[in-house]
Amino acid sequence: MSEKPEALGYWRANIRIVTWLLIIWAIVPFGFGILLRPMLSGITVGGSDLGFWVAQQGAILVFLVIIFYYAWRMNKLDAEYGVDEQ
Repeated sequence: MSEKPEALGYWRANIRIVTWLLIIWAIVPFGFGILLRPMLSGITVGGSDLGFWVAQQGAILVFLVIIFYYAWRMNKLDAEYGVDEQ
C-alpha cells in the first residue's frame, strides 16, 4: 500500500485542519457556555448573560464560521495539491 507523498501530505494537512476546527467546536460551547459561565454572568448581551448567549446563539455563529472557514481553506488546500475542481 504505497501512496504518493503528495497524497499523504494532503491528508495530513486535511486532518490537521479538521482537528483544530473540532477543538474550537468543542471549546466554544462547552468552555464558554458551561465552564466559564459564572465568570461571564456579569456581561449582558441581548437581555441575558454572556455565558447563556454563547451557549444558545454564539456557538451556532461559531459553527457557521467554522463551516465557511473549512470550505475556504479546503479549496485553497485543493489548489495547492492540484486536486481542485477547476
